[in-house]
Amino acid sequence: MYTFKVDLNCDLGESFGAYTLSNDEAILDFVNSANIACGFHAGDPAVMRKTVKLALEKNVAIGAHPGLPDLVGFGRREIAITPSEAFDITVYQVGALSAFVKAAGGTLHHVKPHGALYNMAAVNEKLAEAIAEAVYKVIPEAILYGLAGSALIKAGEKLGIGTANEVFADRTYQPNGTLTPRSQPNALIADHTQALNQVLRMVKEGKVKTQQGQDISIKADTVCIHGDGPHALSFAQQIQEVLQKESIMIQAAAR
Repeated sequence: MYTFKVDLNCDLGESFGAYTLSNDEAILDFVNSANIACGFHAGDPAVMRKTVKLALEKNVAIGAHPGLPDLVGFGRREIAITPSEAFDITVYQVGALSAFVKAAGGTLHHVKPHGALYNMAAVNEKLAEAIAEAVYKVIPEAILYGLAGSALIKAGEKLGIGTANEVFADRTYQPNGTLTPRSQPNALIADHTQALNQVLRMVKEGKVKTQQGQDISIKADTVCIHGDGPHALSFAQQIQEVLQKESIMIQAAAR
């Protein structure tokens, strides 16, 4: 009998041209949801098509992963965009990925902003509202993935679209529930045991220990595994095994 359930998602389709990132095909065996790059921060049309095909073959829920127009910085550098620009780039990228999904005979399941766009929308209400509105107007049945308890989740709830509170296995948290910026020390958790224990606490107890050592409440609907990490595949396998051992149901987020 399952007492808890959670979705495992991974950022994929981030290869570009002659450059290959991560082992997408193998990782898809251990996740329920794939967030596929849409060409702005990573990915290209051919990679989008191929990754969509792989996800459908492995029965993995497909999401659009729109980011800032910053290939050089992998979408992880903040750019001062307006809410109108956030709306436009989200519509553009979600539309592109959803077209590939439709062409392959599938259905777009969710939308999850990437990198700096994701973090900006977590705290900036106007950007969050613009992104949520873009999802609502393009694919209202899609689920909006956002940082747990963030402005993006609240914007989606306000519009009445499905939302999934996302937590991170390999990132540390600040007292306000935001992620420690990658530019700061100890932003990433390299130790797999520590990361796994953090996931279990977030899912089973609804708690996470901040970088400063205090516990804060957190809701875990979906757990992110970064596909571009050096040990992404082995960690994906480990986290799936641990969750199953703890009798935690693993399934794609639902409305």
